[in-house]
Amino acid sequence: MPQFDGELSPPFEIVEPAQWRAPIIFNSPHSGSVYPREFLDASRIDVAALRRSEDSFMDELIADLSDRGFPTVRVNFPRSYVDVNREPYELDPRMFAGRLPSFANTRSMRVAGGLGTIPRVVGDGQEIYRERLSVDDGLARIEALYKPYHRALRRLINKAHQTFGTVILVDCHSMPSVGVSRDEPRRPDMVIGDRYGTSCAALLPDMVEQTMTALGYSVGRNKPYAGGFITEHYGNPASGLHTIQLELNRAIYMDERRRERSARFSQVTADFAALADALAAVPFGDLGPFQAAAE
Repeated sequence: MPQFDGELSPPFEIVEPAQWRAPIIFNSPHSGSVYPREFLDASRIDVAALRRSEDSFMDELIADLSDRGFPTVRVNFPRSYVDVNREPYELDPRMFAGRLPSFANTRSMRVAGGLGTIPRVVGDGQEIYRERLSVDDGLARIEALYKPYHRALRRLINKAHQTFGTVILVDCHSMPSVGVSRDEPRRPDMVIGDRYGTSCAALLPDMVEQTMTALGYSVGRNKPYAGGFITEHYGNPASGLHTIQLELNRAIYMDERRRERSARFSQVTADFAALADALAAVPFGDLGPFQAAAE
């Protein structure tokens, strides 16, 4: 069973502004960098290799937005330990000693790639564990970390929805500057994911693209990232729940090899604040009921 011993206290943090400026929540689920000792002891790779899965400094890029009237959410535990951007029980039976419960999803594409709720590999494909985990260990992590995070995020979303009648969840991630495949084209500075138009009103990705392009960023949509579980699960435009995923190219704000902030870090932080301001200026009445059919 995992023993946190205060290492992951708190496991995540929500910072609400004194006064909400708009129903816009900025979430960083993959920037956690607090590695439990028992996790490091069980890993066959060192912490530097484990950290390749992190969206390093993404939580810092959005941290000041709470001072501008927007709530922020950050996860402190690493995604290589528990990935909250997955279904609750996307689990790989090859990782565990013993039988997984019948409700586990053992056949998803993410599980097949080793990137389930309890990942088997880090981002570049290296196996994490020396030995198989106990099923109880995996389920305990989900109970202690995954579920409380999603309960808290749901409460925050509901608060915004009840207060404003609509809510926009901005799920903030970063991506390696180059893909695993040599055939993949050069990645843009930002990739907007809206699950191919299903997780939010079309006005929102249009506004993000327009704002970031004007600030000098190259912008792509849905490739190679269309949005994960959070985008899909919380995005329900017909009910006024809009979720958009933003993937920022790490090369524009950090030295990927040294894992250090680059000289452009403060400028990128300021540009994210400008993006938040632009989203706050969206006429929320225009988000309207979602029209799934072509207009």
